[in-house]
Amino acid sequence: MLGSGFEAEDAVQETFVRAWRTYDPDRGALRPWLFHLATNICLDMLRTPQRRARAMDLAPAAVPGAGLGEPLPEHRWILPVPDGHVLLADPAELAVARESVRLAFVAALQFLPPRQRAVLILRDVLRWSAAEVAELIGGSVAAVNSALQRARAALPTALPAARPRDDDVDPGLLARYVDAFERYDIDTLIKLLHEDATSSMPPFTWWLAGRADIRRVMLAAGAPCEGSRLLATRANGSPAFGQYLDGEPFALVILDVSDGLISDITTYLDPGLFPCFGLPMSFGARLRREQ
Repeated sequence: MLGSGFEAEDAVQETFVRAWRTYDPDRGALRPWLFHLATNICLDMLRTPQRRARAMDLAPAAVPGAGLGEPLPEHRWILPVPDGHVLLADPAELAVARESVRLAFVAALQFLPPRQRAVLILRDVLRWSAAEVAELIGGSVAAVNSALQRARAALPTALPAARPRDDDVDPGLLARYVDAFERYDIDTLIKLLHEDATSSMPPFTWWLAGRADIRRVMLAAGAPCEGSRLLATRANGSPAFGQYLDGEPFALVILDVSDGLISDITTYLDPGLFPCFGLPMSFGARLRREQ
């Protein structure tokens, strides 16, 4: 709903505060009531005029050699969330759950009006019935079905054209990525990408389309990330890594993988994300912990 792990945490905390203050044991089933509170809190938080987005939604692909431009403030970006906070589904439904939190899907949701967004998530992601949703958000079953129909129609337009993601990513692919990245072997890294792969670096709207441009920029950049080390984590249903430069946190890197190759790399240049993903604030601290 919110497009930000930080805002989601705030919404959860506010939900429990309101539940504590207003709990009535005679109210009925607890779960629908908590969802009612959480949904209304999210709708209240979405009254701001600007939506969160990805770089691809904000600017055309950059030309190699173009400057990064000015960074945008945090509230403009879709922010990642740890898998452990959102992927609590039954194993049989895990593939659907992963798809519902992928960065591209969350970004597409931001194009929908808040109420349509809520209906789509409740019906298609959480699998609530139209009658349950109508009772939760207020309104008729017909209104819920109408909102769902409009949301479903609008969503394909907002979603980028992309091949289906791999549900189970080959560990060998990730190992080759880590090895090539830490050695800063550009040619090997590029071979792990699809021809039409994309790469972006929030908080900049600058992004690249196609592995040829990605290779050109990486070769011309003067190896700024040479000597980096990576620690594995998971974000938005995807493999991710904490990137450390000179032993210090530098960026959170999220990969989309399809057909055995990487189709998108999102590099969040924000070390403040590391604690949310259980990543240490120095690479040396992790090594000492493992020893």
